[in-house]
Amino acid sequence: MIPRIGPSSGPKLVSLRAAHATTYVLLALAGGVALSVAVPAWAAESAPLPVAAARVADWIAASRDNASLPYIIVDKKSASLFLFDAKGKPLGNVPVLIGIAVGDEATPGVGSKSLAKIGPAEKTTPAGRFLARYGLAAGRQSVLWVDYANSVALHPIPKDAGVKERRRQRMLSPTSDDNRITFGCINVPTAFYGKSVRPLFRKKGGYVYVLPDIKPIEVVFPGLLARRSVEEQAP
Repeated sequence: MIPRIGPSSGPKLVSLRAAHATTYVLLALAGGVALSVAVPAWAAESAPLPVAAARVADWIAASRDNASLPYIIVDKKSASLFLFDAKGKPLGNVPVLIGIAVGDEATPGVGSKSLAKIGPAEKTTPAGRFLARYGLAAGRQSVLWVDYANSVALHPIPKDAGVKERRRQRMLSPTSDDNRITFGCINVPTAFYGKSVRPLFRKKGGYVYVLPDIKPIEVVFPGLLARRSVEEQAP
């Protein structure tokens, strides 16, 4: 969750996340700045997508649901993000931080509240298909708005994030158990955001597919049902 300025279930990737954490820790210790150093593009071939994310990726590729725009798949259960170009080529995957509360719907009116008035149960990262575009947030900072109406954006860990939240340490941890800490926004590694996400999305935007915590995935992405029906009818 980030203030606006006006209109404008798959398996956990423990081994993958552990490898990322080790790389980041070593680089952070060497450079003194965690999550702001150059990182490799973790291509999808380095580890398989979680089952649910793979289903969504296959459906997007087959149906061209991304409308020739780059896209991102966020798997909340594994706290992982997968980036694809407009043609469906996998460009990388990284751990992310998401909303504290488990849930798939944004509380009505939450986007109009100040951060101080948002309760713990309201800090969800909503599931769904979102057309994401860059725009300005409070403080004139540029962010990738995922769900503007509910003040959900994708951006690096804020510089003013509380020390007690330990966001960098959470992102570096080898499991996804502690990656729920934000007000609803999706936090990504700084270098990945600047070198991979921004160049792809800054001109025309793109789609962000956020997988559900609780809802059946076919309810969130009805296209999966149509695809399964076609597959079942095929000889």
